[in-house]
Amino acid sequence: MRRMAAIDAQTWWLSAKVPNDQFLLYGFAGVPEDLGAALAEVQDRARRCPDLLLRAGDDCRLTYPAWEPRAVGEDQFVVHGDEFFWNECLDVVAGLADRQLDATVAAWRVHVFPHVRALPGADTGAVAVLQISHALADGTRASALAAWLFGRPAPVAPVAQPRLLAARLPGRAVVAARTQRELVGDTESGAVPPPAPSRPVLHSNAAPAGRRWVRTLVRHRSQIPGPTVTVGVLAAISSGLGEQLRESGESGEDIRALGAEVPMAKMGIRLAHNHFGNVGIGLYPELGTADRIARISADFADRRRRAAHPAMAAADQAFAATPAPLLRWGVAQFDPTVRAPMVTGNTVVSSVNRGDADLSFGGLPVVVTAGYPSLSLMMGLTHGVHGIGDTVAISVHAAQSAVADIDSYLARLDEALGD
Repeated sequence: MRRMAAIDAQTWWLSAKVPNDQFLLYGFAGVPEDLGAALAEVQDRARRCPDLLLRAGDDCRLTYPAWEPRAVGEDQFVVHGDEFFWNECLDVVAGLADRQLDATVAAWRVHVFPHVRALPGADTGAVAVLQISHALADGTRASALAAWLFGRPAPVAPVAQPRLLAARLPGRAVVAARTQRELVGDTESGAVPPPAPSRPVLHSNAAPAGRRWVRTLVRHRSQIPGPTVTVGVLAAISSGLGEQLRESGESGEDIRALGAEVPMAKMGIRLAHNHFGNVGIGLYPELGTADRIARISADFADRRRRAAHPAMAAADQAFAATPAPLLRWGVAQFDPTVRAPMVTGNTVVSSVNRGDADLSFGGLPVVVTAGYPSLSLMMGLTHGVHGIGDTVAISVHAAQSAVADIDSYLARLDEALGD
């Protein structure tokens, strides 16, 4: 048994108010000849990964929850039907968000669709979806765990046991306060970029209501402009989403302030299962493609420079020493029904490179991978950008309240991505 780090405990406690399971999709070329043997291979690999032998335990309000041992079981593998078309499969995946994991029972589950027609990259293929508690892994670590399940030889090292010493909080708080004052001074002098501006709430920030969809477009890496895949896709989302919002009746001034909330890995050594922060990135829909890409790239550079300031690490260290009862109280005060007047971004864009195309299921090679960031009260539209080998999947998770016509938005995004 080992205690959760403060950020992982907070992530798990918040999941009771804002569901945050992750869904990592992998498509493989062909149909398994022996589905039972393919599943048995995945089960065997799960038994050899320490992080996949855990469940959450929380039996004392004075301490943080613990990761407790849990054997891999048949209840963690679900086979869905005999045959689906690609979008029918995605409709089922969208519905899985209504069946969140109980991490005290199991912190992950694999859903298998053994026969999927019109799979991108293959006429017919199999799809496997890893559903995993966000407390157990952020997007980068969840991708590593999935890669291990589907055959990548590199094992995933366990996260170090956090040293939860509440007695350190006063000293860490003093350091955090001092470095915060330094950050303010460095910002005023121009040595450090200012924080990203908040943005007005737009139609895409509508609370999720009505039907929900997940959809995916696929491109070769060479088809996406820009210095990185993330920047190139953000430039395309800017165009597609800007047009969609204009049709929804948003003003030109508000659309010019369009921005995205982007998860970004934190610097330094990983000391928790979640090691990232969300940053605001402008999308600049009023600019041409080249200028837009330059401004988006500059925003990322600014966010990294600010994240490198000692005040950020000091704040994290102070938070890590927060006594469990105090953090429990703070989470209990969070009201998920209260909407904010301003937001970090008008959509979420989560981007993860999942590495080489060296994964397999039942001997079948991987051809595509995708992910669908969860919706929340302030976010009715999210995007995923996931690469495997030279294949990049650009995914959309939308509620009808935010995007009335998913096909129309997907067509706009497809056009913005180009050929």
